[in-house]
Amino acid sequence: MFDASPIAALPFLDNSSIEERSAGKWCISGMEIEGRKQQEVRFLQEKVRLEERNRIARELHDTLLQTFFGAFYQLGMAVESLPAESQVKSKFDPILHFMELGIEESRNAIQDLRSSDSPRSDLVVALSAVHQEFSTEDYVDFRVHVVGQQQPLRPAIQDEIYRIGREALVNAFCHAAAKRIELELEYNSSGLTMRVLDDGCGIDPQVLEAGRKGHWGLTGMRERAARIGGLLKISSSPTAGTEIQLSVPSVFSLQL
Repeated sequence: MFDASPIAALPFLDNSSIEERSAGKWCISGMEIEGRKQQEVRFLQEKVRLEERNRIARELHDTLLQTFFGAFYQLGMAVESLPAESQVKSKFDPILHFMELGIEESRNAIQDLRSSDSPRSDLVVALSAVHQEFSTEDYVDFRVHVVGQQQPLRPAIQDEIYRIGREALVNAFCHAAAKRIELELEYNSSGLTMRVLDDGCGIDPQVLEAGRKGHWGLTGMRERAARIGGLLKISSSPTAGTEIQLSVPSVFSLQL
């Protein structure tokens, strides 16, 4: 028979000392303070980064873009002065066209630098659109996979992820001689993983390690990944193609 003694009926007593209970409260408060400090640090880092992007945008506009536009204008005037039937004029027309495209792309790049806080509407859509720029490569089987539920990303982080993914896709389309290219975005509780895979000719080991002289694509991808707290892995071989994987933990990537 159950013994309902007075001792058994006593409520639970907290035998910890006042000092111990106070230490627990201080521990919780300390965690909250540390969390706020980390948020403040991230805010200041993004502010400094935005100011630097604006400075670079101004310099690009006032130097490189203006000089390039001046050369385009002078060359255009010289070509216009040539007779319509001139064979030389017909050779200059495509050059002017490419220069005009370069000016437009430069303006767009400068605008992106200045508007880094304006997120692209959809990362998957934006990266998928890279294929449209290379629509002449009809033989390439391009596929996009999304694993998990898409999560909203912090604008500055999303912009860097887009640029890394775009660089990887452009390299695959332009240099890999691939027949199949895949883009995969995997969302999970730990963060975001992006993969760009191709079955092409691979990247020369020396280029993969040190980059190509005068080219900053791989170097820029690594720098961007480090800037957002991500991990970039590149594996490549002539027989297996190339895989570029970017992993960004949720503590950095997900929008708060």
